[in-house]
Amino acid sequence: MDDSLPAQDDPFLALSARTGRFTYGAPRAFAFGDDGRLLWFLRSTGPTDPLDGLWVLDTATGGERLLADPRLLSPEPGELPVAERRLRERIRLTAAGIGSYALSGDGRRAAFALHGRLYAVDADGGTAPRELPAAGPAVDPRPDADGTRTAYVADDALYVTPGGRVSPADGARWGLAEFAAAEELGRSRGHWWSPDGQALLAARVDEEGLQRRWFADPAHPERPAEDFAYPEAGGPNADVQLWVLGPGAGRVRLEWDAAEFPYVSDAAWERPGEILLTVQDRLQRNVLLLSADPATGATRELSRTSHPHWVDQLPGTPARLADGRMLTAVDTPGGRARGLALDGTPLTGDDMQVRRVAGEHAGGLLVEAGLRDPSEQQVLLLDPDTGKATPLADGPGVHSVLAGGGSLLLTSAGEDGVRRVLRTADGREHAPADLSEPLPHRVRPLLARVTEHRLPSAVVLPRGHVPGRRLPVLLHVYGGPGHQDVSAEPRRWQHRQWWADQGFAVVTVDNRGTPHVSPAFTHAMYRDFSAVTLHDQVAALRELGDRHPELDLGRVAVKGWSYGGYLAAAAVLRRPDVFHAAVAGAPPTDFRHYDTAYTERYLGLPSEEPEVYARESLIADAPRLSRPLLLIHGLADDNVHPSHTLRLSRALTDAGRPHRVLALPGVTHMTPDGVHEKIAAQELAFLREVLPG
Repeated sequence: MDDSLPAQDDPFLALSARTGRFTYGAPRAFAFGDDGRLLWFLRSTGPTDPLDGLWVLDTATGGERLLADPRLLSPEPGELPVAERRLRERIRLTAAGIGSYALSGDGRRAAFALHGRLYAVDADGGTAPRELPAAGPAVDPRPDADGTRTAYVADDALYVTPGGRVSPADGARWGLAEFAAAEELGRSRGHWWSPDGQALLAARVDEEGLQRRWFADPAHPERPAEDFAYPEAGGPNADVQLWVLGPGAGRVRLEWDAAEFPYVSDAAWERPGEILLTVQDRLQRNVLLLSADPATGATRELSRTSHPHWVDQLPGTPARLADGRMLTAVDTPGGRARGLALDGTPLTGDDMQVRRVAGEHAGGLLVEAGLRDPSEQQVLLLDPDTGKATPLADGPGVHSVLAGGGSLLLTSAGEDGVRRVLRTADGREHAPADLSEPLPHRVRPLLARVTEHRLPSAVVLPRGHVPGRRLPVLLHVYGGPGHQDVSAEPRRWQHRQWWADQGFAVVTVDNRGTPHVSPAFTHAMYRDFSAVTLHDQVAALRELGDRHPELDLGRVAVKGWSYGGYLAAAAVLRRPDVFHAAVAGAPPTDFRHYDTAYTERYLGLPSEEPEVYARESLIADAPRLSRPLLLIHGLADDNVHPSHTLRLSRALTDAGRPHRVLALPGVTHMTPDGVHEKIAAQELAFLREVLPG
């Protein structure tokens, strides 16, 4: 008998949906301005308010002011411009209201777009935001040095207000990041003001050679289909150029070997006479930091980071420090730790896994790193001369940092929730108000390192579990590169506790290929997604079953989304002896049809590694299905196109293998606004129906 409740009737799921998975009212998108005097951020007015407004905190007093209220500016919200909607998908931005903003060079003014309308606001002006004239629906506005002019994108062209169009009408897209950069390379912007406000660095993106992908909403057949350019593995990438657009008609193209290094993963003005840019080759084995002369376009190499598999991105590197030394990422011998080097000399050792460089502060380097278990993260101040690390936040949990003008914003997430502390240069402390819903569960997952590979794992049992009672197992999994599941960050365990309370022992395992254990651990899935992932998940399950007699390994379900959906489908197709039912959400079932930058980084070029791509595709496995499988996919997903699920479903149908498909019209790769909770209710009903016992 199915005793699961619809999402709106389940108290936890209803609360999760109302509160945006407990994020509404939490401050986000922090930025220091005016040499640390101001702390800007976005936040809604409370735990059930989905609309973020723009706020500023005076670091001298701790007082907060709401500068821009989206309800007053746009009482009747319109549609997002297509370009902004797609950019939000790339950076996984689900917040409504003011989604993002940018500061002037002096940090005293901000510009933002709201449903295509362009606004600017002063921190000290005491006046309401003023709407700026725009040539069309505005996207990604950015003010200049003092905020007197604002650059923005409309209809694939770059404009300045006051002023006008500054990019040529040459058929290319100007001023926005291309798909590969925004989705896979960490660069979500495409134009930058010079420090003196006299010129713009702009990306020119030519997508003429890319295939088009189409979407039509079957729930609204009266609406026209949309299409966009998609860089499919093995196919062409967008042609990306960087141009300096100066006063008048002055235009200078930055010159580097773009045929060998087609990816631009970062760019910024170092000073009016110099631009720094980071470029990568197609397989991302070599990363170059280049210095460019904006007057001539000439570039020269400052540093080169290489790896025989791929260079794993370390945010904040490569970089040139204030004293001129070059900071790069380096792996310690044997791939035991991810570290830093100055001018090629290692600065850190095997005892520190560096995850991010947050900048320079008080004569040292601010870094986020792991010193103990991979589930935790510390904030350290690293002496650039000796490598000595001074902890700034190192208690249990996950700590992160933002620096500006001598001030620090430290965020600490642990089992008691999330806490933020602002420490000013003169020793004062303030806490930006968090208006979000308190987390309903204080979850203490049972953490362990398992198998000979010391895989991070976690087990969550039902609240009030009676020792000795056997429980069906739910492997709640991602398992793909670039994402860590087993973390001390508390929000991610709330839904796992709900699943446990439905009668499951919920197991999560970070297999080899996931980050933050060691470079060797991360690179272990090079050219081999499924075999490494499945081997590790199965081995971890068996060892956890030995450790926890409650785990009934005769009843194991698996669920995941995106790469986790791929892994879930692979589990029942290839290891039905271990997995008895699966829910596969948005699975990339054939990586020959996924994007270039992600897929080729790990699997190589399809033309050079055809057997790898054939092995990683699930389509040929369809006749082997012998376990219940539910496929779920949003029909507006422009990351993992719904054709991935439809191809597998067709192969299963052709092979006569029963399965189910839950199609979600209008839903993208993200599942905000209560969609996640509705899916969870459907998943639970399916698993209760099909899982033995």
